[in-house]
Amino acid sequence: MAFRKALRRTAVVGGGAVAAAFGLSQLMEYRKTQARLAHVAAEAEVKVPYADELPSRQTQLEALRDTPEFDVLVVGGGATGAGCALDAVTRNLKTALVERSDFSSGTSSRSTKLIHGGVRYLQKAIMKLDYEQYMMVKEALHERANLLEIAPHLSAPLPIMLPVYKWWQLPYYWAGIKMYDLVAGIHCLKSSYVLSKSKALELFPMLKKDKLVGAIVYYDGQHNDARMNLAIALSAARHGAAVANYTEVVSLLKSKDQQTGKERVCGARCRDIITRQEFDVRAKCVINATGPFTDSLRQMDKQEISNICQPSAGVHIVIPGYYSPDNMGLLDPATSDGRVIFFLPWENMTIAGTTDTPTNVTAHPIPGEDDINFILREVRNYLSPDVEVRRGDVLAAWSGIRPLVTDPNSKDTQSICRNHIVSISDSGLVTIAGGKWTTYRSMAEETLDAAIKSHSLSAEPCRTVGLMLEGAKGWTPTLYIRLVQDYGLEKEVAQHLASTYGAKAFDVAKMAKVTGQRWPIVGKRLVSEFPYIEAEVLYAIKEYACTAIDVIARRTRLGFLNVQAADEALPRIVHIMGKELNWTQEKRTEELEAAKTFLYHEMGYRSRSEQLTKTSEINLDYQEVVRYKNRFHKFDKESKGFITTVDVQRVLESINVQIDENALHEILNEVDLNKNGQVEIDEFLQLMSAVKKGQVSDSRLAILMKTAEETLDIRGPVTVDRSGGGV
Repeated sequence: MAFRKALRRTAVVGGGAVAAAFGLSQLMEYRKTQARLAHVAAEAEVKVPYADELPSRQTQLEALRDTPEFDVLVVGGGATGAGCALDAVTRNLKTALVERSDFSSGTSSRSTKLIHGGVRYLQKAIMKLDYEQYMMVKEALHERANLLEIAPHLSAPLPIMLPVYKWWQLPYYWAGIKMYDLVAGIHCLKSSYVLSKSKALELFPMLKKDKLVGAIVYYDGQHNDARMNLAIALSAARHGAAVANYTEVVSLLKSKDQQTGKERVCGARCRDIITRQEFDVRAKCVINATGPFTDSLRQMDKQEISNICQPSAGVHIVIPGYYSPDNMGLLDPATSDGRVIFFLPWENMTIAGTTDTPTNVTAHPIPGEDDINFILREVRNYLSPDVEVRRGDVLAAWSGIRPLVTDPNSKDTQSICRNHIVSISDSGLVTIAGGKWTTYRSMAEETLDAAIKSHSLSAEPCRTVGLMLEGAKGWTPTLYIRLVQDYGLEKEVAQHLASTYGAKAFDVAKMAKVTGQRWPIVGKRLVSEFPYIEAEVLYAIKEYACTAIDVIARRTRLGFLNVQAADEALPRIVHIMGKELNWTQEKRTEELEAAKTFLYHEMGYRSRSEQLTKTSEINLDYQEVVRYKNRFHKFDKESKGFITTVDVQRVLESINVQIDENALHEILNEVDLNKNGQVEIDEFLQLMSAVKKGQVSDSRLAILMKTAEETLDIRGPVTVDRSGGGV
């Protein structure tokens, strides 16, 4: 707070954001000293009661039920809610947190995965001399530096290229990006730089060459958002907070203040969604950190209160990693409709987004086909014509609801607040709403400061600056080598474990079972093309995973990376969880179906599967139809007009190829539109037409039949003599 006041004094003299930026040099040394002192204080003074082992979810529920009164009850387990819980517990406040779904199940797991100050916000601040907007960027850049420091295993700097196609834009964008570096001050990750056309194409060969004059590269942070959110929540639990997912607030508890006679919020009636048991959690202060559902809790406090949340949907898509370099992102600063699109490498894939459209609040947002196609069109505008951007390459898609808010304390209640707001109702309910992922920690600090003041709580100063999160302490960039050497894990798996769990990766490795192979010695993968292993499912349960969705979406990120791969992994995940949690067969079936529904609707499987439907047009020329019919008849020897797994298996055996029968059923089922157990000639032609148009890619049946046909053509017909004769 002292720093903010000092910065205000420096900036106001200049009369705007630009003047404020030039005052930074006077404060750099002060900021550096403050950060160093804060880091030392955070590490030295905070006790960690559960450093060795996390308390179980059942233990946490018992603490919620049996504690006579908490100082603070946080409702909401997203980034902001978890941040509030960590802030509170490290100030020596008796802290509780409840989340009606899973930690990070909402907006916090559906972001662009960037830790950034906001280049476009700075542009607006400079153009309009908007001090408030400037301060928002300044705060975010400070928080960016802190987050990269306290969770280095989950985050890293990422260079982002801004391609320039008009000469006059080069100095304009360069000046703006340099101002971004200047505002970051000592927290600047790396200095931005200008690239020539040839150098830009060398670093980003997929870029459109035509009219390119050069590019500017600047640095922001990138992270694994759901795992970061979980790390914050787990850190709060290790420090002694009673945290429980799948625990919803049914109603708020109130009591009369003996001095004023007014009703005051004094806790919440909660329900364990898994067991359906209800219990009271009493607290001196209740904090509403429910993101898009902010108004639901506010209306529990006061029914007639007006809404402040203005939800906006942002859709992202994931496409294969070959669409972008391994370590270089792309920014489209002005799309066809004025929005900003990021195109970023993430978890060996490429993520593109986002859109920004008004929406209704829902716990299960669905990515729309129009939004997916909009992103694909914008991506095509920046990539070389040699790179065919196909609809079928969308491996996953999701929609996240950004909780934009209006300030209830403002005279103009219709205007959207550009930052976050902290408000306290007449009955004492503290609400934190709006803001962005990057600034979760400072938002939590401001919220707790307000809560402590309004409820007269006895607390220590904030200690979360520099406080290392779950798995960060003991992590080094070379930690994965020890995992390979000590446990016999594959290099790719070891790198994944180190970057996901940090120093806790050793705990996961200890749970990995022997493969029985020469190499790797331990660590059986859930699916072959991703480094997730079965031991992670068991460790996920220790991290409070209660459902199969928790594992595919938030403990691992498989559902966000490839819906088909996640679908394939589900039976094994459900089996492992069922065995560990003693699920009945009915419960296992229920979990499997729920996870498949999640993938189908919320992760874009429906949009992907609908690219090939019974009503799909066959858009093939005559020669293509003849070629594909000939291919089909190599499998349909009896000219039945359809093929089954038996037909495919027979052809594969003739070329010495073996495929598991269950896998073969899955391959045919992807194309079997009327689900009658066979693929008709029309269904096959629809498939090949969809492949041609780019609506479907990586069709296993199409690739399998093409490969088999080519092998048969090379071998030629097998004669009776060569076959050993016959009757």
